[in-house]
Amino acid sequence: MDTALFTTGEAVAVELPIARIPTRAAAFLLDLLLQTVIGTVLVLLFEALLVWIGADPAWRDAAVLVAMVSALIGYPVLFETFSRGRSVGKMAVGLRVVRADGGPIDFRHAVTRGLAGIVDFWILGTGLIAVVVSLCSPRARRVGDVLAGTVVVHDRSRLPFAALAAPPPWLAGWARQLDLSGLSDELALSTRQYLLRFRTLTPEVQDRLGRMLVIAVCMSLRTPPPNGYPPLQILGAVLAERQRRAIPPPPFVRQHPTAVPVTALRSA
Repeated sequence: MDTALFTTGEAVAVELPIARIPTRAAAFLLDLLLQTVIGTVLVLLFEALLVWIGADPAWRDAAVLVAMVSALIGYPVLFETFSRGRSVGKMAVGLRVVRADGGPIDFRHAVTRGLAGIVDFWILGTGLIAVVVSLCSPRARRVGDVLAGTVVVHDRSRLPFAALAAPPPWLAGWARQLDLSGLSDELALSTRQYLLRFRTLTPEVQDRLGRMLVIAVCMSLRTPPPNGYPPLQILGAVLAERQRRAIPPPPFVRQHPTAVPVTALRSA
């Protein structure tokens, strides 16, 4: 199963399994069947109501159009909004729509995907545009996904725990006083990758790359780096504090064993 790397707002990188065309097509066909039933029922109800009140035939044509739009666009928008990215077809095959950072979607994303579905599926009447665009996208995104900033992933797969940084205790107080609003997601991700790869780097690269990152991070935070501590500890303290503020652990729960320790000895 293909996976893609998503970077959350707290700079935690997780891999999610990407849904490809076969499973998405199965979900689409199930949804299309249900949409056909809903559209037919709506047309019959509107027709009966308009005949009963003796409406003009033009109203009947408008009612058919409203029923079609409600079934083809209203159905996916409402389901994906209230079920956080899942239609009936997606529920059946275990798929979910998520944001580009892996978070849940809202009404704005759902309505953008729903309206763009006209381009993806109904302009040529075959879904060819959706298939071609998905094949050309590394994350199998159709036009609606690109416009909405979303990705369709497998919802039933067991996902690995994301590795978190553990701060050195002697820098925890310093890190808690920082204003982290200036730290960008890109710089935080580079810091995290440095911590993860630290043991595989040569001492020269550890020192040179670490110092470059410390300078960049402290400049973005508008604070001087604490004296007498190696880059590993400074970067670990900053990243751990950023993650602590974004995803505070529940009380009385010990840190997960996959945490990335930052336990180098204190420098003289």
